[in-house]
Amino acid sequence: QSELVESGGGLVQPGGSLRLSCSGSGFNLDRYAIGWYRQAPGKEREEVACIASSGGSTAYTDSVKGRFTISRDHAKNTVYLQMNSLKPEDTAMYSCAADLVAFCGPYPSYRGRGTQVTVSS
Repeated sequence: QSELVESGGGLVQPGGSLRLSCSGSGFNLDRYAIGWYRQAPGKEREEVACIASSGGSTAYTDSVKGRFTISRDHAKNTVYLQMNSLKPEDTAMYSCAADLVAFCGPYPSYRGRGTQVTVSS
């Protein structure tokens, strides 16, 4: 069974850091653009960051620019989201998605179940 598996979430104080991982289980991520998304209670899901299949292009939503970094390790079949200077408003369920035909378009081939990030003192 092919699926995306996220890990690395947790409870962190404001100003702290977390690194999320998105791994492909049962399939190779090399050909897919990978996006990180988040959804807070009562809000719509938003795209946080996206990385092209080659890793040569990245994009970020304005609220995380300069704080979050998306990267990928083809050898480990994993995409990471390094999150620094976390704020309470970053609290959400974070999930990743794999898109074979678009740069993080609306219809990904796979979407993971997510990992919870809570920023609180």
